[in-house]
Amino acid sequence: MRYAIYATPSADHPLTDAAARWLGRDAFTGADHPLPVVNGFSGGAIEAYLADPARYGFHGTLKAPFTLAEGQTEAALIESLEAVAATAGPVTVPELVIRRLGRFFALVPNERVDALDALAGRLVADFEPFRAPLSEADIARRRAAGLTLDEETNLIRWGYPYVFDAFRYHMSLTGRVPKEDAEAMEAELKRHFAEFDGKPYVLDRLAIFVEPERGAPFLVRHVAMMQGGAG
Repeated sequence: MRYAIYATPSADHPLTDAAARWLGRDAFTGADHPLPVVNGFSGGAIEAYLADPARYGFHGTLKAPFTLAEGQTEAALIESLEAVAATAGPVTVPELVIRRLGRFFALVPNERVDALDALAGRLVADFEPFRAPLSEADIARRRAAGLTLDEETNLIRWGYPYVFDAFRYHMSLTGRVPKEDAEAMEAELKRHFAEFDGKPYVLDRLAIFVEPERGAPFLVRHVAMMQGGAG
């Protein structure tokens, strides 16, 4: 089993519902939904483009998936997350926008939000004692994507390349989309998420997602409300 610390809207938030209807899956309930029908795309293409974000569940990564270190427990992980959430205040993203990041699409802050970057850095460091070392296979899989020297250092030290200065908050909406389908995909995403694109977003809860076994869909295990001073 692997655990991850993600940001997520509430189970009944309109964005959670829109994402579940887009991805075809709700990480809170595990329920499947019909995949969206997108003009010009076959069902097989849409399934391929959405498979990765559907498996991980709609979220923003704060501490990437990890196996528990020897001697650590799920109960202790939850207790620690509640302690952090009690002192961390909600973070307002002034403008959340749909953007293409390399070959995939995501909802991202239009500009960097210092409080959000600081929160992610705190969680990476504070929860490091819960993380077991990466396997050689996991390290090789990450390296295959091509890493900078700093990202390689992060991978070995923190178990994930994109932390601290390399961190960019994003809520994935697709996997890799080939260039020839990118324009149509962006148009469909802007239509489906029009209620949220270009609008403020408040990140007010932290969640533990679990992957019961490698390759299985992630599920929400625990949600902690952020109750500290405003961010």
